[in-house]
Amino acid sequence: MAKTPAPAQPYRVLARKYRPTDFTGLIGQEALVRTLSSAFATGRIAHAFMLTGVRGVGKTTTARIIARALNCIGADGKGTAPTIQPCGVCEPCTSISESRNVDVQEMDAASRTGIDDIREIIEGVRYAPVAARYKVYIIDEVHMLSKQAFNGLLKTLEEPPPHVKFVFATTEIRKVPVTVLSRCQRFDLRRIDSAELAAYLATLAEKEKVKIEEGALALIARAAEGSARDALSLLDQAIAHGEGDMITADTVRQMLGLADRGRVLDIFEKLMGGKIAEALADLSGLYDAGADPLAVTQDLLETTHFLTRVKVAPAAQGFFDGGSGEARRATELAAKLSVASLTRAWQILLKGLFEVRDATRPISACEMVLIRLAHAAELPPTDKLVKDLLEGGSVPAPRGGGVPAPSAPSRGASASGAAMPARAPMPEGAPTAAIRNLEDIVALCEPRSELRVNLEHNVHLVHLEPGRIEIRPNSRAPRTLANDLQQKLRGVTGERWTVSIASQGGAPTLAEQKQLARTARFEAVAQEPMVRAVLDRFPGAEIVAVRDIVAPDVAAPMPDKDEE
Repeated sequence: MAKTPAPAQPYRVLARKYRPTDFTGLIGQEALVRTLSSAFATGRIAHAFMLTGVRGVGKTTTARIIARALNCIGADGKGTAPTIQPCGVCEPCTSISESRNVDVQEMDAASRTGIDDIREIIEGVRYAPVAARYKVYIIDEVHMLSKQAFNGLLKTLEEPPPHVKFVFATTEIRKVPVTVLSRCQRFDLRRIDSAELAAYLATLAEKEKVKIEEGALALIARAAEGSARDALSLLDQAIAHGEGDMITADTVRQMLGLADRGRVLDIFEKLMGGKIAEALADLSGLYDAGADPLAVTQDLLETTHFLTRVKVAPAAQGFFDGGSGEARRATELAAKLSVASLTRAWQILLKGLFEVRDATRPISACEMVLIRLAHAAELPPTDKLVKDLLEGGSVPAPRGGGVPAPSAPSRGASASGAAMPARAPMPEGAPTAAIRNLEDIVALCEPRSELRVNLEHNVHLVHLEPGRIEIRPNSRAPRTLANDLQQKLRGVTGERWTVSIASQGGAPTLAEQKQLARTARFEAVAQEPMVRAVLDRFPGAEIVAVRDIVAPDVAAPMPDKDEE
């Protein structure tokens, strides 16, 4: 009778298969390991630890290693003190690894956020551990706890029983109350360096008997952004995605939707040279090959950052590997570009990155960003333009057939050129004859009062004479406006006023008059030769404000030293 074959073991992803079980397997966190090693060796073990860092750097893994280190009794079962090197074979070590130790409880604060969940911990800490040396409470994503839960934990966290240890993990350290942080020993787990992460992936690929190029490992490590878990997940995906005996960099690039860095550098060089059509053709080729427009924009940003760093620090390393052909090309390109043009490109690409991310069709948004960058690259530096204009450089003629532009309005002049003396506020008790227009009535109202706002924005003046005013309120004016205005005028002047409502006609509101004057002044200033030259040199530029500069009184006599 043939034997039934044993069922195949379910596949375990690399992130779980190679999760470190002791501090020797924890990569990139030397400061944490050194501090904990010294603490365990001297017996100065804190009662609460706070582990923070980005996703996948080992916070939960470190918490479990600490729990094993606190409770390990050694392979012979004779250990009596915590050890920084848990054996991994004793009953506490194995039960903690398999999440079945009753004295080591792991809680996910993302799903258990309330005070009732913390109350269970507070009640449980009073009892001694059942089988382990310490009771260890691991709370993951601790920043998700509610305010009441944090407050309920404070007293226990400050003075826990000697047999209890707390280990917290969070990605949002700023959301954890300071009162909690002050009661914990904090460790900031840093992002893992790309080179170190690539070397780690190479050892795992060798254990898995997978052949993969160094360039492919570098791409995976860079895409993981310092996260070991992300890197292992991407390596898992690359192994499944790969075809043939060797996983190449091109295979990983296609899997990640990345663009070839050499071709990205080509696009950037063509854009800065004004070759828009060629740059768009290269972008189309990358897109057809599977490159993500968002990734292309990100690579262009990284290229700009690298060129700027090389410009100010020639030995800088970054986006392009040192010694590579792309790095040499980038260095030569950086020598041809100014810091001003690179910073301008950075601003355009940074803004464009969000546009591409949020666009319904990212490739179209990416093309528009490249077109904008190419046109901006052709613009002269602002300081050079202003210098040329001030030194008497060529100034384009104003639009409109060479009609000379009007001079900028002087201080206190309206846009039409008529002098507008500044209006002083009307004093209380002003006579009726002193009220000549709507501005005089507005000056009688308190600043920011409801009546003043309505008179400025919602009233068209039809007729005004002493003791009688006719207005046309718009649809936004309150129904009580006429009565309010009548009472205000009577209270200020001490005389009876008649306020009537018209159904049509009237002058523009004061707010509309101010806007018309502002528009007219902007148009007048825009025709000044120097301003016109700047607007013509920078398409799309706008005038956002006009401020008068008061020239010093050159005729005023200088004070004597004795008078100062």
